[in-house]
Amino acid sequence: MAPRSRSSNRWRFLQLAYYLKRPKRLALLFISFVSVSFIVWDRQTLTREHELQELKNYLSNTGVNVDLISKPKSPSKNSIQEDPIDIHRREKVKEAMLHAWTSYEKYAWGHDELQPQSKNGVDQFGGLGATIVDSLDTLYIMGLHQQFQKATEWVANSLDFNKDYDASVFETTIRVVGGLLSAYDLSGNKVFLDKARDIADRLLPAWDTPSGIPYTTINLARGKAHNPGWTGGNSILADLGTEQLEFIALSQRTGDPKYQKKVENAIFQLKKIFPSDGLLPIYINPHTGSKSHSQITFGAMGDSFYEYLLKSWIQGNKTEAVQHYRKMWETSMQGLLGLIRRSTPSSFAYICEKTDDYLSDKMDELACFAPGMLALGSSGYGPEDAEKFLSLAKELAWTCYNFYQSTPTKLAGENYYFHSGQDMTVGTSWNILRPETVESLMYLWRLTGNKTYQEWGWNIFQAFEKNSRIESGYVGLRDVNSGVKDDMMQSFFLAETLKYLYLLFSPPSHISFDEWVFNTEAHPLKILPRTDTFTGFVNGEVSVSHERPRRTDHSLGRKEGRERIVH
Repeated sequence: MAPRSRSSNRWRFLQLAYYLKRPKRLALLFISFVSVSFIVWDRQTLTREHELQELKNYLSNTGVNVDLISKPKSPSKNSIQEDPIDIHRREKVKEAMLHAWTSYEKYAWGHDELQPQSKNGVDQFGGLGATIVDSLDTLYIMGLHQQFQKATEWVANSLDFNKDYDASVFETTIRVVGGLLSAYDLSGNKVFLDKARDIADRLLPAWDTPSGIPYTTINLARGKAHNPGWTGGNSILADLGTEQLEFIALSQRTGDPKYQKKVENAIFQLKKIFPSDGLLPIYINPHTGSKSHSQITFGAMGDSFYEYLLKSWIQGNKTEAVQHYRKMWETSMQGLLGLIRRSTPSSFAYICEKTDDYLSDKMDELACFAPGMLALGSSGYGPEDAEKFLSLAKELAWTCYNFYQSTPTKLAGENYYFHSGQDMTVGTSWNILRPETVESLMYLWRLTGNKTYQEWGWNIFQAFEKNSRIESGYVGLRDVNSGVKDDMMQSFFLAETLKYLYLLFSPPSHISFDEWVFNTEAHPLKILPRTDTFTGFVNGEVSVSHERPRRTDHSLGRKEGRERIVH
């Protein structure tokens, strides 16, 4: 019996009754428990702080502002807690932008674009400093204010449009007018608005045609406009339908309706010939305003016309004055459904090109803007159609991502062909640093919250880093299969590709879709109240009265969209 008695004595310390009879020992036990708990909690806190400090040290070495990372606090209504992975990736994109910019600054300052391998500047847009103007808003959005200030000084002191040069109305509008207006909306510096008005005035004579359909080319010094011979004298659909955002924005900011009247009159002329399926051929006769027999495509020479129908509606606050844009866009999207086919065996959705009644199983990488456009426009439908078009956007984005994943370099070719039983094959095999796929990934991530799109974008960015980055900038590839490099850093790589990648890893509040609309060169334009009043058509042209909106909220425009990080 003795062993059993000793065991019972040992276990008495675990019985509550033992301590209830001995209050001093109960108090001592309670104090011991609290002390041990405090030591364990303090040790865990020190461990978390050590891990946080290690993360800060790591990100500091990569150029991240470590003040963005701090001890967690209770989230407030107007604050967000960012994923450190997003911060890291965003800073890597920012570093890529710095590498591209400093290379241009060193070897091609003031020229349109950099040839990184030759370390020379070239002037493919008349010597308008295209890379500088195209990069202004990217520099500002990324917080590269020293670089932005230097670019601003160049615009103020050196940007001269009085050049005896035949400029593309389209390229000059989306890059120069769009870039300057975006820089104005972001910074409030009036020099950008003045310069935008100067170049727009030089472009306006292109709309002086019998139909109001603009010519595609104009001499900046002499104001003489014409169409190139290779179009058979026709104007190009994507060109004549991709100036609305910029010129309407210019009228809103200057109070002068002449810019808006010119570009909206061109849309009115297209409405006269708009087909029931909403799909226009790429050539339009500027003299008669009629369609010319040509291809229908959402790729080169057709693409951004459809994009601007939707975005003009958004820019106009979706009001009654711009409902015709939405109606035309929805008609065109019904036509788009008739161009969709799916490959075998993997069922990749793709957009065909059409000539007469013949569908060609070919899709340009340029058409990879369409998933983002469809996602952006889906919210304007009822629930059933919204889900249908958003689902199609997701399918097309998967196809476009596989344009990249299907090549040895993981970079996409210029276009792809689809064959029964073989899915997709590269057609034209160069890559010139295009942005369309990452553009759509940015839209889909923001609109669905699905982080898969961020992962796809990161993979594409890493492929650019591996294959296109050299000591003196970024280059395209002559062949995505072999990886042979070309010698050109396109200005849109800085304006679009890197900006969309940066925003892909930024909070959706940073340049919010509620406050900004992106032109086709990724230049965000502030959405302002639509103050013009449609008064009908006078002598076959759009007639509007226009009151310049007061800019009392301009400081808001500069601040809204910046992420608020928990400190």
